[in-house]
Amino acid sequence: MTEQTTRLVLPSHIEAVAGGAAAATDFIQSCGVGEEAAFGIDMAVREAITNAIVHGNKEDEAKTIELTLNCLGRELEIEVKDQGEGFDPTSIPDPTEPANMLKTSGRGIFLMRAFMDEFDVVPGTTGGAEIVMSKRLPGAKNGHGRSQSDSPSEDQSRDSGTDTASQKEA
Repeated sequence: MTEQTTRLVLPSHIEAVAGGAAAATDFIQSCGVGEEAAFGIDMAVREAITNAIVHGNKEDEAKTIELTLNCLGRELEIEVKDQGEGFDPTSIPDPTEPANMLKTSGRGIFLMRAFMDEFDVVPGTTGGAEIVMSKRLPGAKNGHGRSQSDSPSEDQSRDSGTDTASQKEA
């Protein structure tokens, strides 16, 4: 399985969520991710983009969202950057608390953590927030994502110095 990267720049309007998610789905399929894992990854990507547009950039169309997808052998890494003010993820109320269960929002980070193996929020390099998520890919040994093994590789080395990403506008 070859390493590949795709970067998308999305406008800050809610209609961009579908386009970003569709591009992510195509990328995920090209990495050989199985249907079950792809569903959860799609959900996490949709939540991250939606949060970046609505909460990060506050739907300011002068701002953009950057979505980066990396297929790194046995791991899929996803980064979503906004141009907002950033936030502290520990300040987000727990949606499983009884007082929050009937609220119509507030589940995005919970879902991203549930569907992905790794999840982090870091300050963006140019302000705003950067969501960094990863999913270990079962079955990368055969290159088709069909193995039953869910165990991560012992050696998941990354060469961040080789970025041959294509730039796309969505």
